[in-house]
Amino acid sequence: MQIEPFALERWLARHEHDAEVNLGDSGVRALAADRFDLDPGRLGYVVPTNGDPDLRARIGERYGRGADEVVVTCGTQEANLLAVLSVVDPDSHVVVVTPTYQSLPSLPAAFGEVTCVELSPPDWDLDPDDVADAVRPETDLVILNNPNNPTGRYHPQETVEAIYDVAADADAYLLCDEVYRPLAAPDERVDPAASLGPRGISTCGLSKGWGLPGCRIGWLAGPPELVETAWEWKDYTTIAPPAVGQHVAGQAIDREADILAENRANAAENRALLASFVDNHGLDWHRPAGVTGFVTVPDRFDSGEEFCLSLVEEGVVVVPGETFDRPEYFRIGFGVETDVLREGLDRIGVVVESG
Repeated sequence: MQIEPFALERWLARHEHDAEVNLGDSGVRALAADRFDLDPGRLGYVVPTNGDPDLRARIGERYGRGADEVVVTCGTQEANLLAVLSVVDPDSHVVVVTPTYQSLPSLPAAFGEVTCVELSPPDWDLDPDDVADAVRPETDLVILNNPNNPTGRYHPQETVEAIYDVAADADAYLLCDEVYRPLAAPDERVDPAASLGPRGISTCGLSKGWGLPGCRIGWLAGPPELVETAWEWKDYTTIAPPAVGQHVAGQAIDREADILAENRANAAENRALLASFVDNHGLDWHRPAGVTGFVTVPDRFDSGEEFCLSLVEEGVVVVPGETFDRPEYFRIGFGVETDVLREGLDRIGVVVESG
């Protein structure tokens, strides 16, 4: 088995640590630890190792599923890995909607064959017929990220339902990474994949929308037989979720309405600020649902990487579009504190306007 180097993570590893202004991350600003009780009592294994039954039941409610249809994981990344391990084998074919977070195509490509269906700029629309055309008799999994990272496109209800039907008709599963879904207002949210039927799998977690990446808590929700298989694979990955993280997760879910309202308000203020910057500098983007903007590179630069290296010299880190196979774009994370974003945009503006 071989897997591609994770281009995004390697870029951030090289440049993020010493950045004066970090706009490379893709979530909202991390919440202060002192807002939570961090003492779980004893630092033993979480038992059962698929997560506390009460926590799993509370997570399952948002998908119309029970506790036995949820496994708690070490972040959404592990949830996606477990889903792939549970479905994909060397004879499998997988359809992935791209551009997207690199692990979503790279993980299944390490085990089976992958066909990518490209979103169409500038609005990054998805045509379900394109997914249907990519499906083969041996297709076992269709993967969608909604809202999308990096573009911020939130595919509407009818599109997701149509993609689910394509997967189900092929006896495949639809895996939907929904880690940015909490940032949408409750009345704007598209139904999660796990609620659409027996072939739907949803992954999510507390990192991006909740501002709790250090908790390392995510989850997979789906049909019980697949969730059981995912738990069996988890015995060989992280065994159990972290005790402190799960302890904080319960508190965060208790305060869900307040935390998410606060984070959505911060995202909305910053989104408007970034929109003004994009317009004022003659750039282009799709106004995003999450907290990542995928913005066109200024004309005088030959590539996203050239532009982003120029920003590094100004003390700002964003992500070149090459990490998403789109060198004409760069990704900027705007979920930070508003004053940090203002400082970063001022520095980016200097580079855009120079020369």
